[in-house]
Amino acid sequence: MTHKERLFIGGTWVEPDGGHYEVTDPATGEVVGLAPEASPAQVDEAAAAARDTFTTWSRTAPEERAAILSRTAGLLQRDAAAHAELARAETGATTATARSAQVAVAVARFRRYAKGAVEPVATPLPPQVNAAGPLGRAAVVGAVAERRPVGVVACVTSYNNPWANPAGKVAPALAMGNTVLVKPAPQDPLSVYRMAAALAEAGAPPGVVNVVSGTSVAVGEAAVGSPDVDMVSFTGSTAVGRRIGEVCGRGMKRQLMELGGKGAAVVFADADLDAAVAGIGTTFSFYSGQICTAPTRVIVQRQVYGPLLEKLTAYATRLKVGDPRERDTVVGPVISAAHRERVESYVELGREEGARLLTGGTRPRGLDRGHYVAPALLADCAPGMRVVREEIFGPVVVVVPFDGEGEAAEDTAVALACDTEYGLIDYVWSRDVARAFRVARRLRAGGVGVNTVARNMEAPFGGFKSSGVGRDCGSYALSAYSEDQAVVWSG
Repeated sequence: MTHKERLFIGGTWVEPDGGHYEVTDPATGEVVGLAPEASPAQVDEAAAAARDTFTTWSRTAPEERAAILSRTAGLLQRDAAAHAELARAETGATTATARSAQVAVAVARFRRYAKGAVEPVATPLPPQVNAAGPLGRAAVVGAVAERRPVGVVACVTSYNNPWANPAGKVAPALAMGNTVLVKPAPQDPLSVYRMAAALAEAGAPPGVVNVVSGTSVAVGEAAVGSPDVDMVSFTGSTAVGRRIGEVCGRGMKRQLMELGGKGAAVVFADADLDAAVAGIGTTFSFYSGQICTAPTRVIVQRQVYGPLLEKLTAYATRLKVGDPRERDTVVGPVISAAHRERVESYVELGREEGARLLTGGTRPRGLDRGHYVAPALLADCAPGMRVVREEIFGPVVVVVPFDGEGEAAEDTAVALACDTEYGLIDYVWSRDVARAFRVARRLRAGGVGVNTVARNMEAPFGGFKSSGVGRDCGSYALSAYSEDQAVVWSG
């Protein structure tokens, strides 16, 4: 019998008012489990439970919060194999990705914020000598800035990583003394309930963590709009982020938004092309391109335009598209049939706009079940094309050539890279490291990779422009889930 999940509210597993809906495997279409459909009233109950627990939880010793987060990491590691299989089935990620980039990252984040819970929260400030005046006698005035928890945080998570993304919100929020209401993506919520179970087993008090799911927009709206919610942490599309931002603005709620991306990969003529292709090629394979940090928009200097296209084409065609459970599979399915059709429509749109399809963009032969699309490479693209400007969120790379030498080439490359509403992560490839860093400083993006697509998880993560608001990762996440309070005294 297919397992029926229940809502997690106030430390209790609760039957959903709206019944259940099927969560299906994108690779096969088979039912993975039945997820609960919460009612708006149950979302309100979950937010109220988080509110009722906040005062007690926020006053617990940091060492106690650290111990709970550390035990959670251990429990997730204990059951890592089962968790990875669930993640693979829910998302269509390859087994290797589910293990290393989903569950293992979640474990690492709980461990990191177990340490974060005991990081100093106070920053001493220089004393100030005040002359006598309307505010009192002459005195030396001291001050300290201290971080305080925000309150109840609604964590609205993305479908592309149901372990790392929620863990990156829940763990630092709890470390700072907040309580949370988690609303997972409807496509893959089952993993988030397993995370909640681990937190409960680790000793998180009832009401500290609450999870509600559903396919109805009303569920998310109730979570964001609840008067008991003080902050919204959202990962998802810019369009949805704008709507959430409007609600937060009306209620003066704090917000942390990681939104869309259209990462530019600037490749200069002196670049190591093999290294650039390996980095850009992650768009084709990692999560099947369903990742906002992917270098989807290649801006390449004319001198190496032809060689780069040849290498990218060869790279894409070598990747095995297929069952994510098979060891040699590199590209699994996208999350749903509707999303596959969206990706395919963008590929066709690119051709209509004048781009040249070098490979992919079609449904691979022999894969009759599942939502597969072969990695696509569009060449001869121009800045005004929709495929260049809009986030596709799939295994599609577009290539735009640019001309010029020296400073003029840098100016042109920067102008093309910044000609977008997005600004999450960009990339620069050049053997001239001084130039690479010079260009990086001019790019309007929250992060820039210089000759790499690697991430440093202590570095601030977030976007410029329509790619988001705020920063998380490392100690920046602790700041994101806290308020600064000034304590002042005189003597």
